[in-house]
This record gives sequence, C-alpha cells and structure tokens, in this order.
Amino acid sequence: MDIDLARRGQFESVVDVVYEPLQRYFARRTQPADVSELLNDALLVIWRRLDQLPADDPLPWSYGVAKRCLANHRRGSQRRLRLVGKMIERAPRDSVALGTPMAEFDNPRLEAALAELDESDRELIRLWAWEQLEPREIAVVLDMTPNAVSLRLTRAKKTIVSSMERQNVAAAGQEGLGHRREPRP
Repeated sequence: MDIDLARRGQFESVVDVVYEPLQRYFARRTQPADVSELLNDALLVIWRRLDQLPADDPLPWSYGVAKRCLANHRRGSQRRLRLVGKMIERAPRDSVALGTPMAEFDNPRLEAALAELDESDRELIRLWAWEQLEPREIAVVLDMTPNAVSLRLTRAKKTIVSSMERQNVAAAGQEGLGHRREPRP
C-alpha cells in the first residue's frame, strides 16, 4: 500500500511540472479538439513508465513521450484520411465539402521560411522557440546528442534568416512593385 501512495505522490509531482508545458506543446501542434486526448495519452505513458523518468528534470523526457504520442496520433489520422479518401472516391462528387487547413503562423514570411526546412528541423525550431528548451533538453526529446542538436539548430536558424532576407529583398526591390527596367541598347 505504501508503494502505491509513494508512486502516486511521485506521479502527481511530475504532473505538476509537465502538465501545462505538454498542454501548450500539443496546442501548438494539433487541433484544439485533440489536445486533451493527446495530453491524457502522454500522462498515461508517463504513469506507466514512471520508473524510467529522470528524477532531476522530467520535462525533456516528457516532451519525448509527447512527441511519440503526437506521431502515433498523426499516423492514426493519416489512416483515417486515407479511409475517408477512399469513401470520397466512391461517393458522388457534390456530396463532400472539404475545409481548408488552418495557418500555423501569423507571419507568412516566417511560415514560408519554415516550410523550407524538413519536418525534423521544424520540430527542432519549435522546441527551441515555442517550448524554450535548451539544446541539451531538445536532445532528450529528439533522442539525439546535444552537439548534434546545437549544429542542426544553428543550421536551421541560418536557413530561416537567409530565407526571410531573400523575401525582404524581393519585397523591397522595384520588381516587387511591378516595375521593370528596360534593357539598355
């Protein structure tokens, strides 16, 4: 009985630390309707694997759990979408109305710059910018070395800056205003 109480107390103290950060993590990466389900899934995994949880800093490890729960959720969603796609193919064309996806960012230039990165580098940037994790913590989430995280993070930031600078040059130049220089004879 004492073991169960101790385990419960340990879990509750971990939940106090990870609940809100994981909730924000999911809210930034999925639809609002899916956040509580994903959070529950992550907390269930944390409960089941409580003995594997690092005692000194449970948050990065918990982000790793959340990342895998989100990946499982996305795979399930993709399976459902494929099924819906098959159903749409068999249904009359005028009976289905498809919605448009929500924009992830309010800044179209930043969204375009992030789109140039592959998904793993976008996730690395999100963990750094949104979750404000240090490279050593990101390394735990992504199961990488801190050095590899630092290198990839530096490279991803440079790619974003370069892309946004290219967008600024295009928008600031005369050609961006619809003017063209005539070639000299």
